[in-house]
Amino acid sequence: MTSEDIIQRIKQARSEMRKSECKVADYVLADPQAVIHMRIVDLANDAQVSEPTVVRFCRALGTRGFQDFKLSLAQQLTKPATNFGRVAVHADDSVAAISRKLFDATVDTLLEVRDQLDETKLEAAINAVAQAKRVEFFGFGASGAVAMDAQHKFFRLRVATSACSDHHVQHMSAMSMSEGDVVLAISQSGRTKALIKSMHLAKNRGATVIAITPSGSPVAQEANIHIAVDVDEDLEVHTPLTSRIAHLTVIDILALGVAQHKGEDLQEHLYLLKRSLSDLKL
Repeated sequence: MTSEDIIQRIKQARSEMRKSECKVADYVLADPQAVIHMRIVDLANDAQVSEPTVVRFCRALGTRGFQDFKLSLAQQLTKPATNFGRVAVHADDSVAAISRKLFDATVDTLLEVRDQLDETKLEAAINAVAQAKRVEFFGFGASGAVAMDAQHKFFRLRVATSACSDHHVQHMSAMSMSEGDVVLAISQSGRTKALIKSMHLAKNRGATVIAITPSGSPVAQEANIHIAVDVDEDLEVHTPLTSRIAHLTVIDILALGVAQHKGEDLQEHLYLLKRSLSDLKL
């Protein structure tokens, strides 16, 4: 295994790990930079596992042990950003170079996410939305824009839906949920406290909560159905770039799945809807 894919390997292998090893995986993914300076006893204590568990975690990733794992992690973290999930723009780059890098990074991200998607969870999410009495899309910041795009797509499918990106409105919406309703929570970081609170409230009211968010994150853990979108972006400094496109694409998959689920009656409705808009165009 090459050092370049160690973090991605953790994300991919996490679903097959023991519960104790998942604690180590989540700790490493949350702060990989800190881990490269730790002793094995420090990581074990902070992740609340035993030292043998840390060793098993490292070997499950194809490394010989903790020191070998740290070396692979350090080699990855010290490399400059590439256009695989990141956009390495330099001060002297031309507009053409920036355009090429961004397009390449976006295509790479979409292919990566496509190969990671769990089809069983996608199908479960489509079925839940197709049968829902009401669907609410929750998100903040850039994810709030994705939520608005989702609402625009799904209301055309005869789904009773809205998008909430205000914490107070989201809180009240969650409290008004009931069994048969669906919340679809979108988060690039997977760690927004207000969103997790709203998801928890909706679950307590009997709603099904779907999350589009990174693996192992608190948002993922709160969801009934988790659709993993794992993209390596520096969300602490930059606004989401390629991950936002990946989230929009997952929304498109769900929308097409729901449209297919609803059958020919919906196709007639969409045709009439499109025809009715022709009068608004020059």
